[in-house]
Amino acid sequence: MKPSTRTFLSLSLASAMAFAGFAQETRTPSDLSAEASAKADSLPGEIDLPTALRFALDHNFSIRQARQRIEEQEGVLITTRAAALPNVALNSQYQQTEKTLQESFGAGAPTPNDQSWSITLQATQALFAGGKFTAAIHAAKDVREAALYEMQGVINDALLDVRTKFYDVLLNQEKIKVQEKNLELLQQQYKDAKSRYDAGSGAQFDLLRAEVALANGRPPLIEARNTYRISIEQLRQALGLVSITLATGRPSLDLAGSLDCTPAQFDLDSALAAASTSRPELLRYARLQSSGEQNIKAAKADYWPTLDAVGGYELKKKSFSNDLESTLNGWFVGAQSSWAVFDGRATAGKVREARSQAEQARLTLLNEQLSVEVEVRQAFSSFEEAGELVAASTKTVEQAEEAVREAHVRYTAGTATELDVLQSQVDLTTARTNLIQANYSYDVAVATLRRAMGVADKFELRE
Repeated sequence: MKPSTRTFLSLSLASAMAFAGFAQETRTPSDLSAEASAKADSLPGEIDLPTALRFALDHNFSIRQARQRIEEQEGVLITTRAAALPNVALNSQYQQTEKTLQESFGAGAPTPNDQSWSITLQATQALFAGGKFTAAIHAAKDVREAALYEMQGVINDALLDVRTKFYDVLLNQEKIKVQEKNLELLQQQYKDAKSRYDAGSGAQFDLLRAEVALANGRPPLIEARNTYRISIEQLRQALGLVSITLATGRPSLDLAGSLDCTPAQFDLDSALAAASTSRPELLRYARLQSSGEQNIKAAKADYWPTLDAVGGYELKKKSFSNDLESTLNGWFVGAQSSWAVFDGRATAGKVREARSQAEQARLTLLNEQLSVEVEVRQAFSSFEEAGELVAASTKTVEQAEEAVREAHVRYTAGTATELDVLQSQVDLTTARTNLIQANYSYDVAVATLRRAMGVADKFELRE
């Protein structure tokens, strides 16, 4: 290889390495956070509701996908801003041409030059584009803000799902206890009936009825245990808990907590007002509508001419010299403009398309406002119903407890049978089950109404 050729290649390689650093990808804080979250994919043996919610914030797949959509929009914003910033490019070329393709100008003329090369550093800055870049940047910012509101909505939905499924597990745990207690009572009833029959003081019909009741009491317990196992897996999916360690004969998660009914106060008008200003979905669609209006401005900008400033420095080989190291160099500066006088109505089509998209965004916002209002009203109605059910179930439990007390008193006095005592105990168990179900419905109704109002979960952590 000739020294001159090596010189050219060295210059090109050095220039490329100098500018390559600007194209390297950097690791954002969100990337590091995602890596740390991926490592912490385990939960303690027994978890409570706050722990489950905080775990879901880092591991729920819907939330993680929403965070990536924000990263995507950050990239779009950077790309959009780049069009308004100076563009610096380093271009180099080397060419060798076969001599048979070169013309000769007769005796005494210079020997045809069969090699050429050049290195050009050029900067271009957009000076005027009809406001296109400004509108595009504003539109990209609105879309990025919409992505942030979308993530908040996803978080609210995901945490409501986790909370509800956590309550499902607690409810199913209590139902298993109820069925186990009921089965114990039926077993005791069967033993008593058999003892009386063996002693000759009981009828075979009573023994047969007790045996059938005992057999009918087993399937509900089997179903309750299966429902509990299913609810555990559904909670695991909501949490985003991928890796678990199953102990033989034990569920994959142990939950701590109870279905306690904590009274809450809500007003329908206040709930509607809060939803109209706080629901992330409404804020998101408002941003998308604003982005659509900016896109109209960006589309109209193509009606105007563009003006760019150009400047740079060039190093190249002399045209009429066979010496590759015989060079010319210097700077250049200038301006360039372009104006699409007639583009076949392409710009008009883009403007029409942008206007339609903006109108669609406006209609979507109006539709979402109606949907949110209906959702709040439905959630408030369910909240009121749940409160009434809790009050009624609490009263029933009090009555059932009194019935058990009276049954024991009458049995001691000889005016009631043991079957009456057992039946009153079964009725008390049923009443307590209904109260647990009512507490569950109330807790879910409160969480659902808060989500409909756009209120973040009270256990959500903001770093």
